[in-house]
Amino acid sequence: MNKSNNVPDPSAPLPTGKAKAAAVRSMFDVIAPRYDLVNRIMTFRLDVRWRRLAVRRLGLPAGSQVLDLACGTGDLCRDLQAAGHCAVGMDLSRGMLDAARTDVPLVHADALRLPAAANTIDGVTCGFALRNFTSLEPFFAELARVLRPGGRIVLLDVDQPRNAVLRIGHSIYFGRVVPFVGGLLSNKNAYRYLPRSVAYLPPEPQLLAAIEAAGFSEVTKHSCSGGIAQLLTATRT
Repeated sequence: MNKSNNVPDPSAPLPTGKAKAAAVRSMFDVIAPRYDLVNRIMTFRLDVRWRRLAVRRLGLPAGSQVLDLACGTGDLCRDLQAAGHCAVGMDLSRGMLDAARTDVPLVHADALRLPAAANTIDGVTCGFALRNFTSLEPFFAELARVLRPGGRIVLLDVDQPRNAVLRIGHSIYFGRVVPFVGGLLSNKNAYRYLPRSVAYLPPEPQLLAAIEAAGFSEVTKHSCSGGIAQLLTATRT
């Protein structure tokens, strides 16, 4: 950890376990005030489109009870509310919750220990956070626990384009431009760490298999914007 700004040291090995949880929480506390601005600029507002697509892919009727995990400043919460859902946002970062711009209920909570009873939730969304959890298997198991049979999940995160030319361009942009812009507008070390954190994501077959093994069916992946982002959807069996 870099003690001067409470974000992970980008020159050090990627943290794991409790050290990772503490590092991620501190980092998002630091970058919360300008998180939305940086996202809009660096994705050319594509992140807005991806979140709205995530809500459509949830495929639940209006009035459904939906948890938005790692809700950040409430972008997905607002889209869920606009679609008529009863949304509740949860995040481990108090800084993000303090900076939230939504009037849905917000809860300070760990996504690996959700404060929700079993079989009570209709849907779960989660945007750009899979690589921030200390372990994915317990996370998927917790989603399966709180969802009713037939409940739906939509997980939005970054991805690598399959096209070789796009992959090279994306690597340069994500590895060099993102840290530069993030450093100008927010925190340099945080936006040097975030591109590296993609390494936490397992290969696609392993990721989809882990979701299915947790108790989900109809597990699918939808590539967005040439493969720079991905939507993972599944139904609770």
